Amino acid sequence: MIATLAHLKLTHAGALQLLSAAVDKATAMNQPQCIAIVDDGCNLLAFIRMDGAKVLSEKSSLHKAMTAASSRVPTGHTPADVETKLALATGGLVTNLKGGLPIIVAGHVVGGIGVGSGTGEQDREVANHALAALPGARTFD
Repeated sequence: MIATLAHLKLTHAGALQLLSAAVDKATAMNQPQCIAIVDDGCNLLAFIRMDGAKVLSEKSSLHKAMTAASSRVPTGHTPADVETKLALATGGLVTNLKGGLPIIVAGHVVGGIGVGSGTGEQDREVANHALAALPGARTFD
């Protein structure tokens, strides 16, 4: 039996790289955003609320990042008959709002990014742009 595994880890430098790319994209779109980046244990590594972003999007962006990291899939695709149950079972930490993407490098989930304050499509676009800036990270169509 194996007692330990080698583990890829998202560093604070990687989180800042993602954050910078997301801010650049949101700025180019003229859509201020709240952007949260968590590691694979859902620990916050980086966050920004851009000037003009909605205040409560602070919470939703973090929950999107946590949901994407823990579920290992983009947010926004949970069946309607399950989404409320999941939110209740997790004390509101799991969300089905679009804009959360897992950060996957070399087939390993190393974290999640959550973006909020625009439309779901804008949020996802900003998150995906950030992933494209991280070497080796998977992007989502």
